[in-house]
Amino acid sequence: MDNRGVIKASSFLILTIISVPANLLVCCAFLHSYLIEAKLLTADIILCHLAFANLMVAFTRSIPQTLAALGYVNFFDDIGCKISLLCFRGFRGLSVSLTCLLCVYQAVAISPATSKLAPLKMKIPQFLLYIILFLYLLYYSTSVSSILYAVSSLFNNTIPPYTMNLDYCFMLYKEYSSYMSVGFGVMARDLVFIVLMIVMSGYILRLLYQHSQKVKKIRSSDHSHKGRRAETKASGAVVTLVVLYVVFFGIDNIIWVYSITILRVAPLISDIRVFFATLYTSVCPIVVITTNPKVQRKLKLVKMKREVQTTGRNTCTM
Repeated sequence: MDNRGVIKASSFLILTIISVPANLLVCCAFLHSYLIEAKLLTADIILCHLAFANLMVAFTRSIPQTLAALGYVNFFDDIGCKISLLCFRGFRGLSVSLTCLLCVYQAVAISPATSKLAPLKMKIPQFLLYIILFLYLLYYSTSVSSILYAVSSLFNNTIPPYTMNLDYCFMLYKEYSSYMSVGFGVMARDLVFIVLMIVMSGYILRLLYQHSQKVKKIRSSDHSHKGRRAETKASGAVVTLVVLYVVFFGIDNIIWVYSITILRVAPLISDIRVFFATLYTSVCPIVVITTNPKVQRKLKLVKMKREVQTTGRNTCTM
């Protein structure tokens, strides 16, 4: 294996090792809360779906990419490639749209009663499942190009122009127009959610700044501020997720725009783009685990149970 192959395999292996258990942990924490408490907060439901989407991105892109980098190729036939790439594009799109939904909801949740967003405080929780279902339908219906163009192998192993080489599968566009239209269509679709995220994040930061100015004027240890501090912490976590996604999305699409200006893209450039396209799936659950009180409580509970079991075993052996 050459140096590029070693770096590629190591990079995607690290992403997989982080992404799969971290997203599983977030999903299990919220599902356990639902089983115990019989309810979940609106933000928790969105985060659970987001973790599931990130987990599926890891299964449909990070793991196959790791296997391909390690030398395991042709593990998909044409149908497998079509299903894998359709799922990847659908769940990657859900990742951005659910992050956007989380950002919008957080902005609505902390907005004052006089804000124009105030009516949405009741509307979003009421129609949340319908909104999420709509996002699933939107992204899978607009990702059908994967079914049309995905193949597992090429004729005579020759890579023609306008082909996306993923090592384990290929996106074979027969014309430059289809290559451009699909690419710009996907970018424009995601850009709508990116712009909305940026606007809502700016609104959240403005509200947080106004709140900090009020706190400076009125110093108090009143318990009424505890809820506000929790909202501030949650808002900061959401803004962090938005900033990370915007950065990764920007790098991904800058590389894509560059790639359409040349006939054949260097393998290293494609590797970097795919890496940043999946990096969010590993970073997102880490942010959630380190900032979400509910997930942290579940981790502490598991740790306490293990300590009790260890203590019991040691007592029995004495």
